Amino acid sequence: MTRSIRLLGAALGGMTGLALARPAGLLLSREGEFSLTASGALLLAPWIVAWVVVGFALLPYLTVVPAARMFRGVQALSTAEFVTAVAGLILGLFMGLLLGFPLSGFPDPWGTWLPVAVSLFFGLGMVGLTVAKREDLTLAAETIGLVRRPRDDSAPARSGEPHIVVDTSAIIDGRIADIVESGFVYGTLVVPRFVLEELQHIADSSDSLRRNRGRRGLEILNRMQKDSPTLIEIIEDDALDVAEVDGKLIALAKKRSRAVLTNDFNLNRVAELQGIRVLNINSLANAVKPAVLPGEELRVRVIQEGKEAGQGVGFLDDGTMIVVEGGSRFMAKDLDVAVTRVLQTVAGRMIFAQPRLD
Repeated sequence: MTRSIRLLGAALGGMTGLALARPAGLLLSREGEFSLTASGALLLAPWIVAWVVVGFALLPYLTVVPAARMFRGVQALSTAEFVTAVAGLILGLFMGLLLGFPLSGFPDPWGTWLPVAVSLFFGLGMVGLTVAKREDLTLAAETIGLVRRPRDDSAPARSGEPHIVVDTSAIIDGRIADIVESGFVYGTLVVPRFVLEELQHIADSSDSLRRNRGRRGLEILNRMQKDSPTLIEIIEDDALDVAEVDGKLIALAKKRSRAVLTNDFNLNRVAELQGIRVLNINSLANAVKPAVLPGEELRVRVIQEGKEAGQGVGFLDDGTMIVVEGGSRFMAKDLDVAVTRVLQTVAGRMIFAQPRLD
């Protein structure tokens, strides 16, 4: 179709050049006959060719390109936004019509062209205004029940949404890989370049424990990039005006989907105060632990003494700490206990129990 438009433009350009040859002084007309002027003999052919080239190159940008751009713009609008734009156009044309009646009383040519110009001005102006404010107008229409549009959270995820910014602590923790593979995290995990640099700095630490944790984090991230069903995106975005890594993560999360994946308690609290959703792996681990109620009986092995005199400490298979009152005398022994109370702390869940002696 573009080729046909270009050929039509070339033909129109040639006709335009021929029509303008006389005003340009290249042709003389006498009693219906045309003759070349002295300059026209040399310039007429280049003149026509130039207008053919102009028509060939310009006509698609006056027809096909604007039409395609407008079509893509209309496609990008939701049904509610399209209805809002059409309503704005109708309202603008109606305003132009009301103002055009008194303007039509002006003498020609003002009385003919002013109503048309006013109608176009108000029509296009109202379309621009309604499209610019479409979110507010659509929300108002939804509130009173005039229109209804699908929510983003009910629509299929687009281009890996949501984008969750990942903290260094969550990568080093190691459990993130298993959680992602289980399918509980979807969308795209965003790892900023400064998080990678911090992870590499930890992996190069002189402390063997920190070095091993950093290297494990790099291995886990590499494995997730290759095998994880969730997209892993390494980005170069950085908040240059913020010095600390936690501040950079929060600033980046505000630009993305306002979600952070972390194990850092301080980052957790600061992000929540700024309205950012926090996916805390420790909170998830505590949430999926089996519920234990006072009065239930458990079997635990006392492995160390507690903080208070006479207390013994043991652990369940999921890592939950059990404080056994008077359990210090059963050190390194398996013991049946009865749960007395359960305490939920920021660090996790603690169970207090009494030995059950038959």
